[in-house]
Amino acid sequence: MDFSVFITGFGMGLSLIVAIGAQNAFVLRQGLRGSHVLAICLACAVSDAILIAIGVTSFAGIARILPWLDPVMRITGAGFLIWYAIRSLRSAVAPGGGLVADGAEAGTLARTLVTCLALTWLNPHVYLDTVVLLGTISTQFAGSQAVFASGAITASFVFFFSLGYGARWLRPLFARPSAWRILDAAIALVMTAIAIRLVAGT
Repeated sequence: MDFSVFITGFGMGLSLIVAIGAQNAFVLRQGLRGSHVLAICLACAVSDAILIAIGVTSFAGIARILPWLDPVMRITGAGFLIWYAIRSLRSAVAPGGGLVADGAEAGTLARTLVTCLALTWLNPHVYLDTVVLLGTISTQFAGSQAVFASGAITASFVFFFSLGYGARWLRPLFARPSAWRILDAAIALVMTAIAIRLVAGT
């Protein structure tokens, strides 16, 4: 294995997912609640792995075959993000709002996974980062694309599990309902901003 190519893939993968976005905000929220953390981290990391593999092996062909996919994903993703932003905002302003840090208000595993997968697979930026950008960069490493991809995939697993399980160190702060309200309000703003960018095509 070319370790330098692996490190390049790891660094590029980490740099593309470290920014706070819809998916990361959801993982952080679940980690703070201690709710279905393993399942959520696995769902996000495995989804990234699938998309990275697609990008490294066949991203150019997908764009040629499905030219309509980008606008459809943008509108669908924006609609879902607005719905989720409204939910978060309602939670932030509701009387006695805020979540319970021990996860007493946690949803079912199935419902939580559906939300997580929707935030992942309905977000066009995820495809831009994993399929297009990483797919393009991997072409610079002829014969070592698999090594590059493995580095990027490793970065996804490290990041999501660190975010999900590392969030527990912030629980003392989020023992206060006001902190949960601020987090929910911030999540609503992030989701709305991303939705606007999607519709604007940026």
